[in-house]
Amino acid sequence: MDQTSTYRPTYLWLITLTAALGGFLFGYDWVVIGGAKPFYEPFFDITSAADQGWATSSALVGCMVGAAGCIFLSDRLGRKRLLIAAGFLFSLSAVGTALTESFFGFNLYRILGGAAMGIALNLSPLYISEMSPAEKRGRMVTINQLLIMFGVLLAQVVNWQISLLDTGLVEGASFDQIAASWSGQEGWRWMFGAEVIPAALFFILMFFVPESTRWLIKNGEVERARTVLTKLGGATYAEDSIRETLDTLSRGDESQINLRALFQPKIIKLLALGIFLAFLQQWSGINVVIYYAADIFQAAGFTLKQMMLNIVVIGGVMVLSVFVTLATVDKYGRKSILLTCLGAMSLLYLGIGYSFFAELGGGIVVVLVLANVMFYSISLAPLLWVLLSEIFPNRVRGAAISIGALAHWVGNFTLTYFFPAIKENLGWANNFWLYGAICALGFLVLWKVLPETKGKSLEELDRELG
Repeated sequence: MDQTSTYRPTYLWLITLTAALGGFLFGYDWVVIGGAKPFYEPFFDITSAADQGWATSSALVGCMVGAAGCIFLSDRLGRKRLLIAAGFLFSLSAVGTALTESFFGFNLYRILGGAAMGIALNLSPLYISEMSPAEKRGRMVTINQLLIMFGVLLAQVVNWQISLLDTGLVEGASFDQIAASWSGQEGWRWMFGAEVIPAALFFILMFFVPESTRWLIKNGEVERARTVLTKLGGATYAEDSIRETLDTLSRGDESQINLRALFQPKIIKLLALGIFLAFLQQWSGINVVIYYAADIFQAAGFTLKQMMLNIVVIGGVMVLSVFVTLATVDKYGRKSILLTCLGAMSLLYLGIGYSFFAELGGGIVVVLVLANVMFYSISLAPLLWVLLSEIFPNRVRGAAISIGALAHWVGNFTLTYFFPAIKENLGWANNFWLYGAICALGFLVLWKVLPETKGKSLEELDRELG
């Protein structure tokens, strides 16, 4: 049967968009904290750098737990079951955070939501990658990143619109005035609680998508995989895919995680590359812009309402930038995009730091920050997950990606938790210059060691790299 004539892109898009809802929820949960920060901090009377860092980063502890759990469970239980669990945790976290009355409860529910974030950010792109044909894989995995950015934008719009409901809150309100206002008592709760709608939708829809076909084949359920692959691309496509996947699997018991395989020299090199990419994505500094946007714009001279609007603009830029990636990732390749954008980010951080050093004013800071967000959103944001889903062999992919995701969250936590203290000691200018130096280092390392993966099937990459 001619696979081209029977290929069903609509089916692929439906399961991709369903799985990518996990990315959407990650995006919402990732940045909702930044817009809610000016309001929940007065409610809980958070004034110390340690408490500020913990409130902002507590979810990242859950992210590390979720990512670590995937190392042992994603190859044992499959991608689908864990994504369903993530949908439940997202829902529970949204309701719990919105209703809590204590700082302990706030952080507890943020940690539960973080566990869902760790699972979703790990397994949504992996699932999409394993279901996509080679020539469409970069674009399909980038769809997950697009929905992450839509989640970012929605969280920022929701935060902004909810903040506007409090007409009694004056410009330049003090800490105590915010604490006593509707925004300080109730508004921030709605910012977190609104997530329960897409979270419940994700939880329900994940019951209706198939399990990853590569996971099914790896675990001996070839007939189930054949049914799904035939639905995707016809009988010829199904048989070719099954044969390629079986050729790359080892002869051992593949239903269990072979952790010893992770210590083979070639795999260790790929793990080192994945971990470096994960830390680079975080230590490039963009999450400081996301989590602490209100502080950055306040330091640049903006009022509370202006800060909330600027944060929304950041989300809009992030969404639009991903369309550039969609148009270029399978045309120009992963490596050239990363190198171009890392070079640009390094120069932009130099400019942002100088703007604070020379006190040039808020306008130039906004322009440079938006340009930096654009280059990050084109490159490091989506391509980390594209590359992590491509460079590891079939037999260890689930565990290896989970290790990369765990490194991502360790980098995220360390950056976010320690930023208030680092900023107090280094100042804004030196802080941004540090991120510029990290981006320059990333450029040099990736230029030397990163392979190009575009246009190759996962099985081809398995033979070449693993």
